[in-house]
Amino acid sequence: MTPRVREILSWYGSENIGVLTNMARMMNTGKLAGTGKLVILPVDQGFEHGPARSFAKNPDAYDPAYHFELAIESGCNAYAAPVGQLEACARDFAGEIPLILKVNNSDVLFGSKAPISALTSSVDDALRLGCSGIGFTIYPGSQHRKQMYEEIAQISQEAKKAGLAVVIWSYARGEQLSKEGETGIDVIAYSAHIAAQLGANIIKVKPPTAHIEQAEAKKVYEAQGIKVSTLAQRTEHVVKSCFNGKRVVIFSGGEAKATPDILEEVKQLAQGGAFGSIMGRNAFQRPKKEALELLKNVMETFAGKTLN
Repeated sequence: MTPRVREILSWYGSENIGVLTNMARMMNTGKLAGTGKLVILPVDQGFEHGPARSFAKNPDAYDPAYHFELAIESGCNAYAAPVGQLEACARDFAGEIPLILKVNNSDVLFGSKAPISALTSSVDDALRLGCSGIGFTIYPGSQHRKQMYEEIAQISQEAKKAGLAVVIWSYARGEQLSKEGETGIDVIAYSAHIAAQLGANIIKVKPPTAHIEQAEAKKVYEAQGIKVSTLAQRTEHVVKSCFNGKRVVIFSGGEAKATPDILEEVKQLAQGGAFGSIMGRNAFQRPKKEALELLKNVMETFAGKTLN
């Protein structure tokens, strides 16, 4: 156990031994083991966006085993997916990488400006599959947010009682938010803080832009001179917004983009103190050799090897 991992675990003093053990297992797995940084492979896109949109660019990715292999071979800290995706191969790869069961999911077959995900699996499923944690999406800004907050409060209590870490995907969406506002710095920082207040052990948000959505928030950002011009500055603010940096905050890879753009974004995230990335489409939609090289570079950046 490295001093850095011990320090991070010390921020979660109310958690039971099982939760701390599973957090330590994730932080002590893969190429970033012991650094306190995390790179996680999430593959819930098939459920969320459809199989063709998710896997046709790299047909090998239609096979659930491909994603287990990619996460393991690249040296990821963990692999996250819905119950069916994990059930397909969890036995074949038992014990090789920490798993995170995504316990709620949504689809795009019914469009709505008031998003909400359905509970699609349970804490019992996570235990049965040998998972280290559960993942749950909330949509701050949705008219259904209160239901989601109540659901995660309940399932988080069950998960932690069973010794599982809780990872919250916090994505602001709703009819009162503009499209630009969904990734505005004030909204992202607020969404991350909400996840922290809901008891998340690990918080996942999107990289924030310099846009400030809320008029009242804009007054404070300007009056207090909060710097948001660079992604590194915005990242630092988001992390600070989660209990002064005492919660693990990781950032999504977002829409598919060119490799130089991904690495520049990761460099800025790392400079801002991000705890890592949870990168799906930008990894598994590439041919495996290319994906492994990309993930290697991402991990080296978070390890401080390619920041200059």
